Amino acid sequence: MKYIVDTHAFIWYAIGDKRLSPKALRLLESDNEKFISIASIWEMAIKVNLGHLEFKNSFDEIVSNQIDLLNYRILNIDLEHLFKVSAMELHHRDPFDRLIVSQALVEKIPIISVDEKFDNYGIERIW
Repeated sequence: MKYIVDTHAFIWYAIGDKRLSPKALRLLESDNEKFISIASIWEMAIKVNLGHLEFKNSFDEIVSNQIDLLNYRILNIDLEHLFKVSAMELHHRDPFDRLIVSQALVEKIPIISVDEKFDNYGIERIW
């Protein structure tokens, strides 16, 4: 099975945050194919730069280690993902989340996320 891991789930696993659900934790640690959107990495980079997100180690080290540790594949942004964003209703105003949802819709991959607003788009959200 394939999954897209939402930004907060990636962060929460990396820092050992207890808000990560038991089911999400099991899926992250499984041998399933896991994707992290380049949009999530971009979002984290911006938040680190603005001082809104801090890690114990460098951003580069955290992201690289997590990608290696959990065998993430990077989901790049394709034109089809952007075309889908342009046609989506505004259930969610966050541009990074909208892009991740569009990727899930286009690729037909469920998202591991706590964000219930995603449900308005008809995707499979797992938490």
